[in-house]
Amino acid sequence: MEESTKQKIETLLNGNKTFLFMKGTPNFPQCGFSARAIAILNELNVEFGSCNILEDQEIRQGIKEYGSWPTIPQLYHNKELLGGSDILMEMYEAGELAGALK
Repeated sequence: MEESTKQKIETLLNGNKTFLFMKGTPNFPQCGFSARAIAILNELNVEFGSCNILEDQEIRQGIKEYGSWPTIPQLYHNKELLGGSDILMEMYEAGELAGALK
């Protein structure tokens, strides 16, 4: 990954305690997995930043390398990758996600 892409990602993560890399926007998710992640975060009343990876090809590819995670969405908290949609759902259903996001 290019250093400029890494810097863009780190700037986004540094500016937001909780951050979601997703397809679409929180108001208009463009895939079911991103919509599910948004629904979970909204249910928990979590404030978060987001990036529509469909609008930035560098970040779209770079975030997969950055977190060593092949799929989108990706949720970060305190600059650490929590996981994608399936892991978020598992954590939410187990009651673990709310605590992890505090």
